[in-house]
Amino acid sequence: MISLDFNFNILTRDLSHYLENQVKVGLFGSGVGLSLVLGFSAAYTCYYLISVAKKPQLISGGKKFYQFLREQCPVVSETYYPTFWCWESRIQTLLRPFVTAKPGVIYRNELIKAADGGQISLDWFDNDDSLAHPDPATRPTVLLLPGLTGTSRESYILHMVQQSRDLGYRCVVFNNRGVSGETLLTPRTYCAANTEDLEAVIEHIQRTNEAAPVMAAGVSMGGMMLANYLGRKGQETCLKGVVVFSAGWDVFECTASLEKPLDRFLFNSYLTSCLQASVHRHRPVLEKCYDIDHVMKAKTIREFDERFTSIMFGYPTNDDYYHDASPVHRLKSVQVPMLCLNAADDVFSPSHAIPVEAVKQNPNLALLITCHGGHIGFLEGLWPRQSTYMDRVFKQFAKAVIEQGSRLKDLS
Repeated sequence: MISLDFNFNILTRDLSHYLENQVKVGLFGSGVGLSLVLGFSAAYTCYYLISVAKKPQLISGGKKFYQFLREQCPVVSETYYPTFWCWESRIQTLLRPFVTAKPGVIYRNELIKAADGGQISLDWFDNDDSLAHPDPATRPTVLLLPGLTGTSRESYILHMVQQSRDLGYRCVVFNNRGVSGETLLTPRTYCAANTEDLEAVIEHIQRTNEAAPVMAAGVSMGGMMLANYLGRKGQETCLKGVVVFSAGWDVFECTASLEKPLDRFLFNSYLTSCLQASVHRHRPVLEKCYDIDHVMKAKTIREFDERFTSIMFGYPTNDDYYHDASPVHRLKSVQVPMLCLNAADDVFSPSHAIPVEAVKQNPNLALLITCHGGHIGFLEGLWPRQSTYMDRVFKQFAKAVIEQGSRLKDLS
């Protein structure tokens, strides 16, 4: 409690000094007003320290992985202090893209061919100035997967590239078809259930740098795709480890949560419009196979999937697609160390749908649950421009997997 008391005393002292010199309160004299403000501030600080700032819950299916994380990733045992003025889940989710800085990153773009004649856009950050790993043949590679409509230019991706650069690693961002400005050559985009493009990308990375270790990180839908990939491949993958952020584990529960009135207004409608905008950009090639006018009238993500995604990938019904897209059904088959970070207040992935029991049954899995953080939020600090809690989890886990990966063999 020493550090908490110290922080509280400093906060109270600084706030008192500021108010005494800057704030003029006319309620029965400035002394009464100042006392009310200080009293409220002290009460809020106590509430924050008692009810908001908490240690995350770490759950693992095996003692070996659990102990490895406690030793190599100290962030999993530290109290998470959300930014005190925006710790509510929706505010964290909405503000993250605006308040966090976008590190300057220069990519090298590569287009690779898919089996169906389409093309996949990869953005490489080669990190040729790496001092820790100067040989490009053996320089560790981190594969990054953005969210539903995200690209290599999202702030959370740029921050992970920055963290990887500091570690001396190379990064490659897998952009889903049609979202990063490349031409859509075939009438096919992407979905969380289909992992064919991801498999092609991982095989390409392995062929390009055969001697370099590879790990991966996925955010939101990117994390769902990674988890589904690992569940299908088992041990037949070159990935040394995976970290997943804010994944939606049960798509039925995710869509139901996002269809609640407030969340539909704040998130669902906007994401639906983003998906429709992508379809509109590629209308000439897509309208040959799909009723684009019908797709453009969708009001929710569920309606969009019913009219477009599930049809594109050949599912009899949208429910069949949602079941296949839900990673919770494949967690038992994951054979690669995978750490999953979720916030209990994430409206995109409600807490009751976080697969705690499934994780407990697989020694290759670990689940880190914070009380707050929202969806891809995890803001911390007074003005969260730089690193977030999520970034720190990523950096420590990536370093642990690459440099101490031998300890993660045979976790059962």
